[in-house]
Amino acid sequence: MKKLLFCFLLGTGSLSAQTFTLKSAELGGQATQRQFFQGFGCTGENISPQLSWENAPAGTKSFAVTMYDKDAPTGSGFWHWVLFNIPADVTSLKAGAGDASGKAAPAGAVQSITDFGKPGYGGPCPPPGAPHEYLITVYALKAPLELGPGTPPAMVGFNLSGLLLGKASIVMYGQR
Repeated sequence: MKKLLFCFLLGTGSLSAQTFTLKSAELGGQATQRQFFQGFGCTGENISPQLSWENAPAGTKSFAVTMYDKDAPTGSGFWHWVLFNIPADVTSLKAGAGDASGKAAPAGAVQSITDFGKPGYGGPCPPPGAPHEYLITVYALKAPLELGPGTPPAMVGFNLSGLLLGKASIVMYGQR
């Protein structure tokens, strides 16, 4: 009887929900000049990458996307992109959605300030030397955030954690 129960539980586990997944048709493991920042000694195009996600948790009411560099020599990392209140029916962002004007982002989405001090995507621009790891994460949320575009990244992160249903991430590396 124990054996039969064990097999039954194993079998039902394979019928569970699909995994919340973040993908990019244009990103490989390394940031390209297309994603790199334009300024601070970097000569990139500063275009946010194309992203898509699937299998969001049930009950998702909005999404947020962030890009974070844990290797930045600041003592607290560096937030390169903070986009929230992406409507629940949106499952992708086209390349350039992080444009500071906000016109390329989905309707209703908010581009918050980054550690560059302004809204929109700010690409990688690590100091010369070792590669930096850039964590791009999509968050599935129970509700939209009640925050404005001037909200600092740490405050957005704090509010994300309180409404989090699930998250999915990809990593890209950048070096110069």
